Amino acid sequence: MRKQRIRHLEILVERLDTAEKLPPRRLQTAQDVIDLLEEQVEALRAEPWAGVVQKARAIGYLAGIARKAIETGNLAARLELLEAVLRQRKENTPR
Repeated sequence: MRKQRIRHLEILVERLDTAEKLPPRRLQTAQDVIDLLEEQVEALRAEPWAGVVQKARAIGYLAGIARKAIETGNLAARLELLEAVLRQRKENTPR
């Protein structure tokens, strides 16, 4: 049992050592956050070392964050539309 656990940890350390260093990612919009979350959910689903319950918890947590990011993106789009309409009305108002 201990030998298996030690070997499992060694494999994880090897993966970390050989893992590609990803460039920093700037998160400036809700869509940037959604894209990152989608990427991480897919990476998590592909990981063989994580158990089913661990994956479910992590994906559930990430899904909650994604939902908030989607709502924020939708609100931002609606706000931009309202601002454009108000700007257009202001420009068309006779002085």
